[in-house]
Amino acid sequence: MEIKFFDKLLEKFISGLEKPTIAKILRTIDLLESFGQRLSMPHSKKVGDHLFELRVRGKQEIRILYTFYNGCIVLLHGFVKKTQKIAAKELHVAHQKLQALDRI
Repeated sequence: MEIKFFDKLLEKFISGLEKPTIAKILRTIDLLESFGQRLSMPHSKKVGDHLFELRVRGKQEIRILYTFYNGCIVLLHGFVKKTQKIAAKELHVAHQKLQALDRI
């Protein structure tokens, strides 16, 4: 499946991380590209309607929220995970981007 970034903010977020973390993110994105909707725990988890999280473990816990849209995987929003639950602010940003996709 083809992977697309929703906007440059996510690319900027990823490029600002430490090199080993970037490498883990890229490997996990490759897994997502290969397995698509079949990718499951510990790499991917459904967090809402049409919204999934890509889980990157390591020194920094990174989450990238994504969706499946028109036969592609769209990476919506990324953040460093600091608590057990996904912060409402992070989910809100992802939901806004998800709604913007539907308006395109």
